[in-house]
Amino acid sequence: MRNWICVALAMGFVPVAMSATDKAAVWNGKTAPLATPWTAEVSPGNALPDYPRPQLARPSLEHPRWMNLNGLWQYAAAADGKAPPPFGKTLKDKVLVPYPIESVLSGVQKHSDFMFYRRTVNVPADFTAHGRHVRLNFGAVAQDATVYVNGKQVAKHTGGYTSFGADITPALRPQGPQEIVVAVHAPVDGANVMVGKQRLKPEGIFYTAASGIWQTVWLEPVPASSLAQLDFTPARSLDAFTVTPTLQGGGAGATLHVTAYADGKAVGEASGPAGKPLHLPIAHPRLWSPQDPFLYTFKATLAQDGQRDEVTSYAGLRSIAIGKAGGVNRILLNGKPTFLLATLDQGYWPDGIYTAPTDAALKFDIQKTRDLGFNTIRKHIKVEPARWYYWADRIGLMVWQDMPALPNGHNEKLSDADKAGFRADVTAIVQQLAGETSIIGWIPFNEGWGQWSIPAAAELAAQIKQLDPSRLVNARSGLNCCDTKGDPQAGDVIDVHDYQGPGLPSPDATRASMDGEHGGLTLGVPGHMWPNTAINPYGDVKDRAALNDGYVANTAVLRDKGPAKGVSGSVYTQITDVEGEHNGLFTYDRKVEKVDETRVRAINEATIRAGGH
Repeated sequence: MRNWICVALAMGFVPVAMSATDKAAVWNGKTAPLATPWTAEVSPGNALPDYPRPQLARPSLEHPRWMNLNGLWQYAAAADGKAPPPFGKTLKDKVLVPYPIESVLSGVQKHSDFMFYRRTVNVPADFTAHGRHVRLNFGAVAQDATVYVNGKQVAKHTGGYTSFGADITPALRPQGPQEIVVAVHAPVDGANVMVGKQRLKPEGIFYTAASGIWQTVWLEPVPASSLAQLDFTPARSLDAFTVTPTLQGGGAGATLHVTAYADGKAVGEASGPAGKPLHLPIAHPRLWSPQDPFLYTFKATLAQDGQRDEVTSYAGLRSIAIGKAGGVNRILLNGKPTFLLATLDQGYWPDGIYTAPTDAALKFDIQKTRDLGFNTIRKHIKVEPARWYYWADRIGLMVWQDMPALPNGHNEKLSDADKAGFRADVTAIVQQLAGETSIIGWIPFNEGWGQWSIPAAAELAAQIKQLDPSRLVNARSGLNCCDTKGDPQAGDVIDVHDYQGPGLPSPDATRASMDGEHGGLTLGVPGHMWPNTAINPYGDVKDRAALNDGYVANTAVLRDKGPAKGVSGSVYTQITDVEGEHNGLFTYDRKVEKVDETRVRAINEATIRAGGH
């Protein structure tokens, strides 16, 4: 460790504090191609042990009643999708769930289009006592998953970015081990499905695939009727929430009671039929913003036929809208003009690919974005686990949420079924993330990737707006690049990409404007680069001093010229290096901070202040 610290210091870079256990070896003795400070902390006994769904916890965030099924599962690749599920058969290979099979942390480190996961589990007796049901939950599985319990199919799910689950009570044996088998098909870019930046043959701006189970798997006991989701939407008046419950297992005649707390004190409550939204007024409301990311906590009880489902949740009061300021359309947070200064955040890890090695790692990128003075993140064509949004909510970053793209270059080859699949996935993602305070806007298309026509962007913008009128929609990020170019004349935001930029587009009669991508200043740090990968050289600078000077000069343009143009936001590429791209403010392994944090924070805060009038 001392050697790389000395090299980093000699080059003027700032090493990030690491644990003393940071090594290149992973849990099974394999060598990580590029280790992070958290690689060696991962083991079969502590693979992402944190409760995976903070917005719907039973019975509390501190002591949830659940069983984490992360850890070693049996694993077998399959030649095709015709192989029968291996019921009752021990599979010879192992995989560490929930790390994608291509990752070193999974122990497999190889792609397969078809695969089986298998494990047995003893369900605690109290999970089924008093008429309780047992649910098997998956955070995400890429791409298609069929789940069996004791040989019976209990779930079939399509979509690599959305959670799903099943009531497995009817499939459980009276006692003894219960067998779970998951059959997965992961075509990646071999099919016209949402894949984001994943590629079977990664190069340039496209990266290693992330297949199979890649988010937490867990068991949870629930009453016969229970809450599947609980969304809190701030009222326009910013003094109340609309509480929208989604039920599972029936719910006819059920009632819902919700109490809101601020710093442990009750500040509002509401009750009513569980099949309808509730109006929950808040006394002495305190608004959420990056400057004050205040979150209310909630206790909710669903009651039916003498059974109660008790959950805890949280949300912040905030509004996001387009309105006039200085005679032009601007983005307004809580009614005030706000400049959304963002980094591009792709959510890739050299050890876990799509899956952060630990919860501390997941939090790291968000916290460092805040420390550098940004107030927004553009989550780039990927959907993260629920805990990522939890940290964004708590730390105080606004989030532009991209939709994971279809494979680029296929626009003219998309069938009606491909388009319908994309529309369905967009709906599922919007509905799943509806309660996240940090998300202030949706982006269905990036640079036209998978956009089958210019009107398609307007169509998807309208679809999203109907599903979620409380947030902004950026119909197309980068209307000037690269596939199916053109302004769809839709949504709430005009968005251009300008490398190195920044671009300064003007608002129009109905929309605000922003630079959706710029910057990309490139500087590789020897010893901290993804091996055997060609460097994408755009935006090269010679050393750390040039990188810092370039970033400050680039952002100063936004500070000095953006307000006169009425620009409402920008996105700098990017928070960390990723594989062949070395344009991050941090190296891909998160061990070296390539910029001077004090200088970057100062220019960022000045730019936000200048753009907030």
